[in-house]
Amino acid sequence: MSGDFTQEWGSERARAADQAAMRLNSVPAADGGGGGGGGGTFASTPAQKRSAPNTKKATDHADESTNTAVKGFDGWDAAAGLKKVADTWDQQVKVLMGRLGSEKGSLRGASGLFVQNDLSTGDGFRPLGTQSKLNGL
Repeated sequence: MSGDFTQEWGSERARAADQAAMRLNSVPAADGGGGGGGGGTFASTPAQKRSAPNTKKATDHADESTNTAVKGFDGWDAAAGLKKVADTWDQQVKVLMGRLGSEKGSLRGASGLFVQNDLSTGDGFRPLGTQSKLNGL
């Protein structure tokens, strides 16, 4: 009985170690889901940035359409429902815009840190302005 437990425990332990090694030591296939294995390009081009939809304009367009629908259903319960949905939408947009602004600020800060690091690394390779006193020894 004790041997059965020891044998089962050993096989389960080995299986768990294999799974952990596979998870930690490899990148999943592109079609396998999960993180990692991206396209290899970290940055976006100015053209890609310009082609991205403007979030604020998109939300304003939705507000206009909803307000038109609310006016069209004036006097109906549907108008009150649409108004409530519009108010919820506006709150969610406010949160989203705040989050995007925060992310934008964080990315700019990270960019500045990368530039500072690059400059500092470059400074480390420049010759010193004065010679060391050890050169004459």
